[in-house]
Order: sequence, then C-alpha cells, then structure tokens
Amino acid sequence: MAAGKGTRLKSKRPKVLHEVGGKPLLAHVIRAAAEVVPVENIYVIIGHEAERVRTAVAHTGVKFVVQSEQRGTGHAIQSARTALAQFANFLVLSGDAPLIRAETIRRMRDFHIERDATMTILTAKPSDPTGYGRILREGSTDRVAAIVEQKSLRPEQSNIGEINSGFYAFQSEPLYANIDRLSTNNPHGEYYLTDMASLLVAEGHAVMAIRAEDPDEVLGANTISELVGLDANLRMRKARDLMTLGVTVLRPETSVIDDEVRVGSDTIIEPFVQLLGNTTIGENCRVRSYSVISNSQIANDVTIRPGCIIDESSISRAAIIGPYSHLRPGSEIGESAHVGNFVETKKVRLGRSSKANHLTYLGDAEVGDSVNIGAGTITCNYDGVNKHKTVIQDGAFIGSDSTLVAPVKIGAGAYVGAASCITRDVPADSLALGRGAQVVKEGWVKKKREKK
Repeated sequence: MAAGKGTRLKSKRPKVLHEVGGKPLLAHVIRAAAEVVPVENIYVIIGHEAERVRTAVAHTGVKFVVQSEQRGTGHAIQSARTALAQFANFLVLSGDAPLIRAETIRRMRDFHIERDATMTILTAKPSDPTGYGRILREGSTDRVAAIVEQKSLRPEQSNIGEINSGFYAFQSEPLYANIDRLSTNNPHGEYYLTDMASLLVAEGHAVMAIRAEDPDEVLGANTISELVGLDANLRMRKARDLMTLGVTVLRPETSVIDDEVRVGSDTIIEPFVQLLGNTTIGENCRVRSYSVISNSQIANDVTIRPGCIIDESSISRAAIIGPYSHLRPGSEIGESAHVGNFVETKKVRLGRSSKANHLTYLGDAEVGDSVNIGAGTITCNYDGVNKHKTVIQDGAFIGSDSTLVAPVKIGAGAYVGAASCITRDVPADSLALGRGAQVVKEGWVKKKREKK
C-alpha cells in the first residue's frame, strides 16, 4: 500500500518516496517482497502523486492499482478487488516500512497457508507500544479475538504489549465477501482494513497472529525524525552485514553505506566514510576517513586516502587515490596508478602506473601507461563552445605547471618542459618548450632603490 500522502512529514514529496538507506521507502519493501513472490505478482496501490510514485519504481517490474480517492486502507484493498481476485490468497504490505525482511514475509505467508487462516496479522512487541492497536488473543493460542485501539483499552488490558503491524495475509474470497461491510464510523471517516479482523471473527473465520522476531521490522515513519531513525537502523544493519562478510567497518555509527553497496573481504572502511548508490569495492582495500564514493567500481588492493570525492568512476587494482582527489564521472584510473593531492579528473583514462600527484586538472584526456604528470598541469579541454581531447602517450613526462591546450597529442616518451603552454602536437621522444625566454636584468633592484 503506497497511496498515502504522509501529511505529518510536512513535505511535498509522497511519503513512500522519502529515502532511507539510499533509496525510497517503497523500494525497500518491493525488494523484500520480490524475494518471496514473482515480481509480476506484486501490485502497488498508488494514489497521492500516483504518477510520480509509478515512475520511481516502474523499473522493478511491479504492477499498479490506482486508488483515485484515498479513503483509508480498507478502501485501498477495495480498489484492488479486480486485480487481486485472481489469487486465492494475498499479502498486504505497508509501503513505508523499509526494515521488513523477506524472511519475515515468507514466514507470515507460510504460517497463513499452513493454518488455513482467513486473515493473518503480523504482530510485534516493541519496547514502547504507545499509539498502536493491541492484539487480543484467545488465551495463549494463535487465534485473534480482536484488535483494540489504545484509546479503547480497558484498564485490565493496558499491559498488553503486542501490536498490530499493518502487515496482513488474506484469503481472497471471504475477505471480499465481507469488505463492503466496513464502516466509516470513525473520527477520520475512512475505511480501516484493521476492522476486518472483528468482522471475520464475528463470522466465525480463523483470524490468526504471528509475531515478528524483530519488532523494528514493522516500523514506519510519520515524521522526518522517524525517517532519520529508520535510516540509521538500515545503515547499521548494512554495516553489520558487511562485517559478517569480512569487511572491517570502524565506528559504523559514523558511516553512511547505502543498501546496494558491495564490499569485498579484508577491506577496511574508516570512520565518516560515505559509500553511495551502486558502488562496488573489492578485497583488501582501505577507504580512509571523510571520503565520499558514489556509483563507482573499485578493484582489489586500492587505497583511497582521506577526503576524496569519487563519482561514477572506475579504479583498477592497487591504485592509490588522494588525499583530497576529486574523480568526476567518466574517470578510469589504471592499475597501480596514483592520483594525488587536489587533483581533479573528468572523463579521463589514466593508464597503468601513471601518476598525477599534485594540484592538477585532467579533463577529456587519454593518458597512457607510465606517464608522469607534474604538479599544476592543466588540460585545457573547453574552448567556450566545445570540449576537446588531450592524448598523452606511454612514458611521456609532463613538467610542472604545464598547460596543454586541446586538441593536442603528446607522443610516447616525449618531455614537456615545466611551465610550458603546449598548443601543437609533440612527436614521440621529443622535448617541447612553450614558454617565454627568461630575462635577467642585473642590478635593476639596486638602481630602483637608489632612485627612491
């Protein structure tokens, strides 16, 4: 169910599109569900900002049901009657509860079928049940007698801590035979799916409860503060998962690691690192503090020194990056290459064992193997209208403070003298100098002082 607005968030975005763990709330639920049932059997009920929600998750392959008028959770399932009629049983999941695990959904499904239940309610027992509807069981059995809202609890029921999570399983036929009996006789004038429990119990149907092993799994978010709490929970879960795979995450509470990130064993992630998007990091790497890596692929044995920004780039084995390097989209760093202090790259291929260690900008360039780029070198790739390419072939040496005005090619083994402005191609094994001749006027300063 993903049709609600989320008024208490005080946001223009649909509630289910707020992100935790690097992706929308709804995307987490879809992923968990897709591990249990075929994705073509997943229907997302959309309403508020329906097309925006559809666009955000259409790539997953789910189908959609539009709840054109949002009149409560019961009304949402009424709206899906045609789509769900083909199934003898179905699950109802909350689109804003991103911590739910596939194992829990599978366990609820199997329990529902094994007990031949008409309705199964996933429950939880949080440390503080305040605000939630409570589950009244028939003695110590799995059968549910009623769901009672907190304000309706009698004094002798106040110690009941088992809550309704809002996750359900239903048999279709008895549900839809009774769903039109739901009433809007409540303060919000809405049809509540929760009320199906009492209707079905009154009809003699089996309404069962199964408790989630981890009460945090069923948590949703109604405020930004609660969203931040969910995000912290997801990211800590991700860090723990990585650590079980042999990754060292130092001070995991300071790290921001997205759900889709993959990291190899024996890699060390230092405090205050952000690993975002679909980033992949190989084995035996070290990512030092304050680095931010987005949608990038990093091979084995790579060192990322402090403070690097790496976005949509690839780094080959044993390369060393940083400190304070900025790899912009399209950067391809070769095996054992070095990109150092305050070096920026964009749409660059830096070859094997090549080095650009200090204060350099390399944009729209192809750099061969074993090239040395001196401090302060700039590839001038933009003429104000178009971008142009710089080619530096294997073994070339570019002196410090050089300016390479593209399009230009530096041949294999060529040298460019320091402080040169190169505007024409340099043949292989040649020396190029492009600077004004030095002028020395002896005694000039002494004469100036004497004149004053």
